[in-house]
Amino acid sequence: MHFTRVRDLVLAGLVAAALVYLLVRNFYGEMPPLPTLAGVTLLVLAVVEALFGVSLRARIRDPRRDVAPLTAARAVALAKASSLLGAIMFGAWAAILVYVLPKRAVVTAAADDLPSTVVGVTCSALLIAAALYLEWCCRTPRDQENQPPERNSGTRD
Repeated sequence: MHFTRVRDLVLAGLVAAALVYLLVRNFYGEMPPLPTLAGVTLLVLAVVEALFGVSLRARIRDPRRDVAPLTAARAVALAKASSLLGAIMFGAWAAILVYVLPKRAVVTAAADDLPSTVVGVTCSALLIAAALYLEWCCRTPRDQENQPPERNSGTRD
């Protein structure tokens, strides 16, 4: 399993943004008002994953405690899925924001939907950050890229 690539998240976000923007542009007048706290669910997920990451990292770093490989694999799978969800939702909320921001002075519904979109964009970004942090926490100390590889006693392989 490979760690999440930023380009994959950017691509998912851009595709979602394009699709949602087209839908919003064509059907905004028929949409119900956006609930102000609609994006907060993503924030709850972000907090849970960040706390899980802190706990898991402490367990991985402690040589007296073992972390089951299946637990780490499940945490990485959760992190990958959450970062993808965060990227898609970020793209969707950003598309709505791009649509309502210029119309807020003219259309009352756009002004009313602006706080919802800001909350959604912010919570989506926090979910991406927390998911990437959780994924990073699952690395063992030898997985860290900034550490030199271990060498055998002066011999070359």
